[in-house]
Amino acid sequence: MSNIFSENNPIAKVSSFEDLVEIEFKGITNAFCWHRNLEGDFAAIVTQLQLKENITEIFPEDLIALQLSEEGNKAREIILNDLQLLSDFGASPSLNLLKCYDRDDEFDFIATDVYSYHVDRSPIATDTFLCTYHGAASDIIPNDQAEQKILIPEIRKKLEALHEGPSEEFEDFLKENYFDLHYQAKPNAQPINLGNGHLWRLAVDHPKQQVLPCIHRAPVENEGEFRLLLIC
Repeated sequence: MSNIFSENNPIAKVSSFEDLVEIEFKGITNAFCWHRNLEGDFAAIVTQLQLKENITEIFPEDLIALQLSEEGNKAREIILNDLQLLSDFGASPSLNLLKCYDRDDEFDFIATDVYSYHVDRSPIATDTFLCTYHGAASDIIPNDQAEQKILIPEIRKKLEALHEGPSEEFEDFLKENYFDLHYQAKPNAQPINLGNGHLWRLAVDHPKQQVLPCIHRAPVENEGEFRLLLIC
């Protein structure tokens, strides 16, 4: 298994769900990919599902109720199996039909929505799992190709002006408002697209984490196309 790691690659590919959840992150590797070429008509599922809000959670019973072709049924079985695998592992997967996320336009100098490069944080040891079955897929970026926004002088100066409390509480202010989770790509950075059908495990910032958290962002959606995304 150690052969999957590369000294200069933040991504390691695995060939099974068991490897995806059991292998530990190490070195600069903070993203595992169960690389798959999925069969089935996922577009047929998206076409039949009803979007009730910009983000609508889809439950197994919603999928089971769909009248699908043989190819559509293949896609449905894959999704249901992924949900079951993650649930049996102890995760809480959510399948979302997604038109768009809310944009953060409160400040013109720093964005804190999911379209901004960011890391996930948790008070307990956990990881982020995601798979895009249909539509635009997320990007990740190597940690050495991005800079924490709160360390960029012009942004930090504006955040200091925004902070109304004592200077010794400034760092807490940054964390409480999630400013410290967001990153800006460096010039000539090379984002890595996660693609469709692959199940990913991304490192999260938590007290027991041994590697840097994975920096990622949601994609700008393709016009007129919904995303079908599993995430937990």
